[in-house]
Amino acid sequence: MTKETEAALRPMDLALAEAEAAAARGEVPVGAVIVGPDGNLLGRAGNRTLELKDPTAHAEMLAIREACQTLGSERLIGCDLYVTLEPCPMCAGAISFARIRRLYYGAADEKGGGVDHGPRIFTQSTCHHRPEVYGGIGETAAAGLLRDFFAVRRS
Repeated sequence: MTKETEAALRPMDLALAEAEAAAARGEVPVGAVIVGPDGNLLGRAGNRTLELKDPTAHAEMLAIREACQTLGSERLIGCDLYVTLEPCPMCAGAISFARIRRLYYGAADEKGGGVDHGPRIFTQSTCHHRPEVYGGIGETAAAGLLRDFFAVRRS
């Protein structure tokens, strides 16, 4: 286990708790937390697209908004984002605009991902800021939560 992987486990546990809370609300179980350079928690959220009737109310977007309000800035320089699912293209764009230092995600999203799948936002020449990306952190738990959620919905 790398040093980065070890350090990411605690915040990812908080993101998983947000994902579980989202599932309990009937939302797709994705959770996110943002940690500042000093290790303080700046924002946390789970998906709320159904509740808020807002297609942009993804966990990452809500956590970014909260962290920006906490800091009083539109930039999250030196901050790290932990999210249970690979961010979609919209969220990847917001991560870049917020200047997040590191992105840690759990499960890969081959269909809707925008980081290591799909349009790979951070590899585009038009992307102004590219965070360090670490995938697969807490992947088993995150993927299991998603798999269980959708299995129940299909039955």
